[in-house]
Amino acid sequence: MSDSDGKKTLGVRGGGPRSGNVKQSFSHGRTKNVVVETKRKRVVVPKPGAANKGTGTAGAASGDPSRRQSAGVTDTEMARRLKALQMAKAREADEAAQREADEKARAEERERRRAEIEAKEREEREREERARQKAEEEERKRLEAEAEAKRQKEAESARGAEPRQGATARAGAGAPARPEDDTPARRGGGGGGGANDRPGRNDNRDNRAPRGGKGRDDNRRSGKLTLNQALSGNEGGREKSIAAMKRKQERARQKAMGGQVEREKIVRDVQLPETIVVSELANRMAERVGEVVKSLMQMGMMVTQNQTIDADTAELIIEEFGHKVVRVSYSDVEDVIQQVEDSAENLQPRPPVITIMGHVDHGKTSLLDAIRKTKVVAGEAGGITQHIGAYQVTTESGAVLTFLDTPGHAAFTSMRSRGAQVTDIVVLVVAADDAVMPQTVEAINHAKAAGVPMIVAINKIDKHGADPMKVRTDLLQHEVVVEAMSGEVQDVEVSAMTGQGLDELLEAIALQAEILELKANPNRAAQGAVIEAQLDVGRGPVATVLVQNGTLKQGDIFVVGEQWGRVRAMENDKGARVKEAGPSVPVEVLGLNGTPEAGDVLNVVDTEAQAREIADYRADVAKEKRAAAGAATTLEQLMAKAKEDANVAELPIVVKADVQGSAEAIVQAMEKIGNDEVRVRVLHSGVGAITETDVGLAEASGAPVFGFNVRANAPARNSANQKGVEIRYYSVIYDLVDDVKAAASGLLGNEVRENFIGYAQIKEVFKVSHVGKVAGCLVTEGVARRSAGVRLLRDNVVIHEGTLKTLKRFKDEVAEVQSGQECGMAFENYEDIRPGDVIEIFEREEIERSLA
Repeated sequence: MSDSDGKKTLGVRGGGPRSGNVKQSFSHGRTKNVVVETKRKRVVVPKPGAANKGTGTAGAASGDPSRRQSAGVTDTEMARRLKALQMAKAREADEAAQREADEKARAEERERRRAEIEAKEREEREREERARQKAEEEERKRLEAEAEAKRQKEAESARGAEPRQGATARAGAGAPARPEDDTPARRGGGGGGGANDRPGRNDNRDNRAPRGGKGRDDNRRSGKLTLNQALSGNEGGREKSIAAMKRKQERARQKAMGGQVEREKIVRDVQLPETIVVSELANRMAERVGEVVKSLMQMGMMVTQNQTIDADTAELIIEEFGHKVVRVSYSDVEDVIQQVEDSAENLQPRPPVITIMGHVDHGKTSLLDAIRKTKVVAGEAGGITQHIGAYQVTTESGAVLTFLDTPGHAAFTSMRSRGAQVTDIVVLVVAADDAVMPQTVEAINHAKAAGVPMIVAINKIDKHGADPMKVRTDLLQHEVVVEAMSGEVQDVEVSAMTGQGLDELLEAIALQAEILELKANPNRAAQGAVIEAQLDVGRGPVATVLVQNGTLKQGDIFVVGEQWGRVRAMENDKGARVKEAGPSVPVEVLGLNGTPEAGDVLNVVDTEAQAREIADYRADVAKEKRAAAGAATTLEQLMAKAKEDANVAELPIVVKADVQGSAEAIVQAMEKIGNDEVRVRVLHSGVGAITETDVGLAEASGAPVFGFNVRANAPARNSANQKGVEIRYYSVIYDLVDDVKAAASGLLGNEVRENFIGYAQIKEVFKVSHVGKVAGCLVTEGVARRSAGVRLLRDNVVIHEGTLKTLKRFKDEVAEVQSGQECGMAFENYEDIRPGDVIEIFEREEIERSLA
C-alpha cells in the first residue's frame, strides 16, 4: 500500500478511512515517519428473503455460505462448551478449596511447631534464670559469710589490743558495714573524714563493689561460670552446659522444620580378603574414598584409589574408621556354591544313570544300538544325537533310564579323579565266545574304584561256541561273583543281534535302581557334571552336561571348572531345544566363555560377578599348582618327593603289556619288590596299547605308566603331554623291574655310616691370641684330617663332638697329619680341653639303601 506521493503506508483494520503519521525509531538514533491509513471493516448486509431460506437455524446465519453451514451446530457446540466451562470452574473451585485447606493445615502445623519451640525456649530461659538467681543468691551468701568472718576477726584483734581502744571502737563502728548498706553517704565518704576512717571505707568499698556499676556485671558473669558447680553440688554429677543444651535445641528445631539432622555413625562388619583395592575398601566401609586415601597418606603410603593394599594395612584403616574387621580367605569365594543337605520331604525319585563298559568288539556298541532301536518310540528313531554321548530310554513298565556313552571310559575316569560321581549303575558287557579280556578287567577295576553296583550282560549268546558259564567262572578270578554262582551281581544273557534278553536287562537295571532308591531335589539351584565338551565352529564352546541335582533353566548363570557362562540354549538327547532340565537329564549347554574339561562340576550361582570371580580363582589356583608341580610327573621327581615326605610308603604304577602272560609276570615281579618300609602298588595292568584311560588313571593317582612291548596311541600321547604323565617303554622285563626297584629304593632314606680314620692324644694345651686354646697333640693311630669330624674323649667318655677349627703342623696349616707326628688342633666353638684327652677322628659316609 502506498500514498499518492510515493511513500509507503501501513494499513490498519477497523473504522473509516483515517490517516496519520507514525514515527518509527531505529538503532543509532535513526527515525522514520510512516503514513498510516486506517480503513473501516466491511459490513455485509443480508439480502431480503435470506432469513426464509434453509433450515430453522438459517435466520441466525449471515450471508456467508460457510457461516450458514456452521450455524446448524452452534447451539450444541455452545452448550457443550458451556458445560465444559462450568465443569472446569467447579474443578478449579474444588482445587482452590483443597489448596486453601492444605495451606490452612500447613499454617496450623507451622503455628503448632512455632508454639512448641517458643514454649521450649521459654522453659529454657526460665530454667537459666532460676539457675542464675540461685547462683547469685549463693554468691551473695558467700560474700556475707566472708564479711561476717572478717568482722569477727577484727573484733577479736580489737579485744586483744588494749592500748588502742579508740581505734578499735572506730574499727568496730566501721566493721558492721554490709554490701547491702550501699547508701549515698557511704559512697560519698560520709561518717568522718579522718585518717582513722579509711580502713572502714576501704572495707565498705570492697564489699559493695559487686552491687554497683561494673561489679554488678562481674557478679552476673561469675554466676554463669559457677552454674555447673552449683548444679553439680545439688545433683551430684556434671550436667550439660548451656551451649550443649542450645545445640540440642537447635537440632530439635531443624528436625521439626524438616531439616537435615546429623546421623549417628554406623559400625559395619567389613569383610577383608588377603588383598583389596582402596576404592573397594572404602565401598565396603561406606566411607568416602578421599578420606581413606588421606588416612593412608597419613600412614606414609602414597596410594591412589585404584591401587591394592595388603590385609594388615587395610585392617588398620578399618579400625581407624571405627568398623569391625572380618577376615576372609581368597578361597571363600567358593562358599556360595557349598552344598546344602536337602531335607527328606524335598527329595523326589530320579532316573538312574547307567554307564555301559566292556572290551572292544564285545558288542557294547551293538547293545546300545539295540536298546535304542527297540525302545525309542515311533517317530524318534534315528533322532538320537550321537555326539551328545547320553540319551534316555523308557521301558515298557514306564521306568526312565539315562545311558552314558563314554568311549574309552575317559570321562568316567576323569569324573572320578575330580570327585564328580555321576554313574549309578555299571553294565559290564562280556562276549560269551571270548570270555573275560584285558579291557573287561579294566572296566571291573573302574567300577570297583567308583564303588557303584555292577550288572553283567553276557552278550553274543546266539553265536556258535558261546559259553556263558566260562564267563561266569572267569569273573570269579576278579572277585565278581554273579547270582548264578551264588553271588550278588546280577547277570543277564543277551543278544544284540536278535534282541534276546534286552527286556530282562532293562528290568534288571530298573530293579537295581529301585534298590538304590535314587532321589534328588529338583527345586533348587542346579548342579551337574560335564560328560564331554568341544569347541563347535558355529556354536562356540558346547558342553554335554548331566544334571545331578536341581533344575537347570535357560538364562541361569553357572560356573564349571575354570569356565563360567550363562545358559543361552539347551538341547536334549534328540536335538530338540528345551527350556529346562531336571535331575538325571543330559543336555547340551551353549553359552560358555571357554571349553571345560570332562568331569568338571557345573554349579548355578546368583550373579555373573560371582561366577567370574570363582572361575578366576580356580584358574589362578590351577596355574599356581602347575607352576609348583613342574612340567611332568617323572620318576626322578617322584623319588625326590618321596625323600622329602616321610609318610610316602607306596609307589603306584600302571602297567600295560603286549600279552596277558607278560602282564601277569610283571605284576608278580612288582609284588615281590619291597619290604616293611616300602612297596609297589599296581593300580592297573592290562593288555594292549596305552590309551587315554590309562593316562587318566595315572594322572588321578600320580603314577607313571610302564609299557612292555606296547606303545601309546596318539590321543594317549597328547593327553600325557598335557597332563604331565610320564610314559616309559621297555622290551626287557628285567630292565623294567630294575627301574621300579630304583624308584622304590628312593622311598628309603640313605644310611649314614661312620669310618674311624685315626686317634690323637693331647700332650699340652696352649693359649694363642685370636685363636683361643690350642691342643698340642700326637697322632697315635691312623691319620688326622681337618675336614673330618672329631670327638673329644675323657676317660673314654664322649664329652664333645664337632669339627676342627684349625690343624697345624709347626706354624703351617695342613690338610692332614700322619700317625706318629705332632700337630696343633683347635675345636670349633669349644675350649674345654685338657692334657691327656683323646681325640677320635672319623668320616661320615652316606650309603643309599636299595631293595634286594
